[in-house]
Amino acid sequence: MSKVSYYTEEGLKKLRDELNHLKDVERPKASQAIAEARDKGDLSENAEYDAAKEAQGFLEMRIAKLEETLSGARLINESELDTSKVLVLSTVEVKNKANGMQMSYTLVAQSEADLASGKISVDSPIGKGLLGKEVGDTATIQVPNGTIELEILSISRE
Repeated sequence: MSKVSYYTEEGLKKLRDELNHLKDVERPKASQAIAEARDKGDLSENAEYDAAKEAQGFLEMRIAKLEETLSGARLINESELDTSKVLVLSTVEVKNKANGMQMSYTLVAQSEADLASGKISVDSPIGKGLLGKEVGDTATIQVPNGTIELEILSISRE
């Protein structure tokens, strides 16, 4: 059974585009590479054929994984999101209680996470720690190098 994941319209489109590219472009390329390698003779000693078959196997695994992800994907209606507590697609302004540093994170599905643009996965330690919190709450989060306390300053939609 596939796991349900929530996506923005942009994130869902990105997944579908990747799947279509793999099926429409990469799969025919892999078949062509296998056919070309097969035409070169004895398959028992043909490293090119073995490599092409292995590449095709990885491609089919990626396609199956994307299909599974998409089967459990749900589109989030951003206009109906509650901003009283931290949810998927909430943008959260937090203050690190140890050093006073303020940061802003947007919680997204794992496949949409991009720390450079402030998007963190709801499955990450910080994402899990912030979920369900309200403005004024302090989230105590276990991270690889210890524990951090983040105070929720504000919650908004993306």
